[in-house]
Amino acid sequence: MTKNKPVKILLVSASLGAGHTQAAQAIKTALESNHLAAAEVVDFMAGGNSYLNTLVKESYLKMIDIFPDMYDLMYRLSQMPLPGSKVQNLMAITMKRSMLDLTLKHRPEAIICTHPFPCGAAAYLKRTRQIATPLIGVITDFSLHRLWCYSETDLYFVATAKLKQELTLQGINQARIHATGIPIDAKFQPAATDQAAIRQTLGFTNTHPVILIMGGGLGLGDLKQAVFAIDALPLPFNLVVVTGRNASLRRSLLAKAHELTHPVKVIGYSRHIPELMAAADLLITKPGALTISEALSMRLPMLFCQAIPGQEEENAAYLSQRGAALWVQNNHNLASTVCELMTEPERLHYMREMAGLLARPAAAQTIAATIWQKLFSSGAAVSR
Repeated sequence: MTKNKPVKILLVSASLGAGHTQAAQAIKTALESNHLAAAEVVDFMAGGNSYLNTLVKESYLKMIDIFPDMYDLMYRLSQMPLPGSKVQNLMAITMKRSMLDLTLKHRPEAIICTHPFPCGAAAYLKRTRQIATPLIGVITDFSLHRLWCYSETDLYFVATAKLKQELTLQGINQARIHATGIPIDAKFQPAATDQAAIRQTLGFTNTHPVILIMGGGLGLGDLKQAVFAIDALPLPFNLVVVTGRNASLRRSLLAKAHELTHPVKVIGYSRHIPELMAAADLLITKPGALTISEALSMRLPMLFCQAIPGQEEENAAYLSQRGAALWVQNNHNLASTVCELMTEPERLHYMREMAGLLARPAAAQTIAATIWQKLFSSGAAVSR
């Protein structure tokens, strides 16, 4: 690197939910803050063998939406220690062409993966000596899947110290693992927002509590049913519903909004999630790790429902065990659980306190600084 030539870093995400890309964007911003790095975020599912990647993506989304039990079975099977790591090798070999194409196109000096598919493909290319680029894995969940575990990965960044320990048990040198938290946008800072002003902007002229309902960036889950169940509660509150990129769901809710008894604001994909979280007293959501990390930073109590089998269920278990969230595993209990929380302010206060203890708002900045120190500072060396 010279003074006029920033280090080229490639961040590889996968459009299987918005969280992986959001994490990559947060790291990109942190890396470029000192003007020493030029980082680019790419979607692994859009490169190389685009037909195969599209098939994998569509199959994944349909499975979690229509056949969640089948997805749960596949997730559990892929966690089993098969001889020779057959599942890992199969995924890596299948997708190696996409990663090789990206590497040849961008010629990066480091590759950062926020999804296990590109990480596995890059690890395979390193193992077969087709590339020698430093490889970094950023695990964007509160649990560990075997598809993340490759000896060729030079640095790992994980959500918690527990995850660091689990990764070490998989044979990864602990000196290469850093428990930083999950990277999020720096805008998720509770002190930077005015709750009353945001509520007025949303059109809420009363002082009632605000319940925020989110279905993730893809708007998955039966949000409409949840909205009507909660609206039936005989309590004063306002509702904000974020449907993500699910335009049909937003249209359906808007068409039914006049039937609701509580004030409601229906929003599609939004870049103002920090402000919406600041306005809220309770978040009802699927337990995606990025949404969780953002809510923790905003000290916002969470109620989980519609968890995708596998990672999201494990995320929900982790946060509920630590007191920052409740997990409603039976949707029929959603409204009654909301009622309990909204009538027990001391319980909501406790959940806010626990969220604050778990929050890691500076994770992206810590990851960027560690990458620079380990790979690009004077005398940097990766421990193996």
